[in-house]
Amino acid sequence: MTGTYDVAVLGLGAMGSAALRHLARAGLSAVGFERFESPHPHGSSHGGSRIIREAYFEDPRYVPLVQRAYDEWSALERDTGRSLTLTTGGVMIGPRDGVLVSGAIASAEAHHLRYELMDATALQQRFPAFHPAAHMVGVWEPRAGILFPEACIAAHLEAAARAGAAIHANEGVTSWRVAGGEVEVMTERGSTRARQLVLATGAWLGSHLAASCLPLTIERVVQAWFEPASHPELLAPERCPITIWEYADERFFYAFPMLDGAVKAALHHQGEPTDPDRVRREVTHAEIERIRDPLSHHIPDANGRWLDARTCMYANTPDTHFVLDRHPDHAEVLVVSACSGHGFKFASAIGAVIAELVRDGTTSADIGLFELARFR
Repeated sequence: MTGTYDVAVLGLGAMGSAALRHLARAGLSAVGFERFESPHPHGSSHGGSRIIREAYFEDPRYVPLVQRAYDEWSALERDTGRSLTLTTGGVMIGPRDGVLVSGAIASAEAHHLRYELMDATALQQRFPAFHPAAHMVGVWEPRAGILFPEACIAAHLEAAARAGAAIHANEGVTSWRVAGGEVEVMTERGSTRARQLVLATGAWLGSHLAASCLPLTIERVVQAWFEPASHPELLAPERCPITIWEYADERFFYAFPMLDGAVKAALHHQGEPTDPDRVRREVTHAEIERIRDPLSHHIPDANGRWLDARTCMYANTPDTHFVLDRHPDHAEVLVVSACSGHGFKFASAIGAVIAELVRDGTTSADIGLFELARFR
């Protein structure tokens, strides 16, 4: 296509790929740029699996958005014929008055969600692989499960291309500017004009915005895979749901059931600060032992031979809530993402919201929690 696009999307990870699909399906001429291949292992949306859950402990205001995301993921599966999800149920485990359990119950109660509260004995009877401490309880929710992130991104891009979007992989954006009511995007290969711009570059978002507009910290996170130490049958998805544990005061680890012979586990929000262009990719034995520590206490059957480890990045806002808002100085620019380590599950819905904002200038979704003005 020549001339000016309706919209350009920078970054084709979780949010950008979803946005491009929905924009193109809305009948807008859309172009997307990604500095790497997409999907790729350099950012925040890789590692084979991501959790999706409904009783959202972070804030009840996320629940309608994640419910919309469930519907959009199902629609994407139908649209592409790909298998993108696996329902396992989920358990949030920790002290009854801890952040995790109390928050999950608050969301479930506020939105009349199905859930079950179990004490430590009931938890271990129902899920023999889990070994909660005596003071712990668990919130079981039936709709939780797994998303396969690389497949999800590929499906969004496949659907976007089929709807007419132009996709420029391996083409980094060097700068952008607004002039005459349009946005000019400069890349390593040339320039492109669009009436609107969607910034969805994840951990690299800070390089496109002033720090005063969006104060971000980038966190390096280690994901590790372990061979079962014993009783692999107890770790199969049919018997072992996804789980998050508050194993110490406001300290969390999460784990998946066994997939392809391995259990994936990681610590949540306990990584080192990093620069997205200088991430330390090597994983040390000490870092693996930090993950093993809560795993050995609470899911000992999963604490076998270390098979693999990979790093990813969290782009964290000061309050760990997302960003989805117009640029304070340029109404033509929509700032998206900075999802603080819990955003992938929402990508399908956020893509739809972005398309509404670009096409109509408004959305029926409640996104007040994600306004940039809160940082001023």
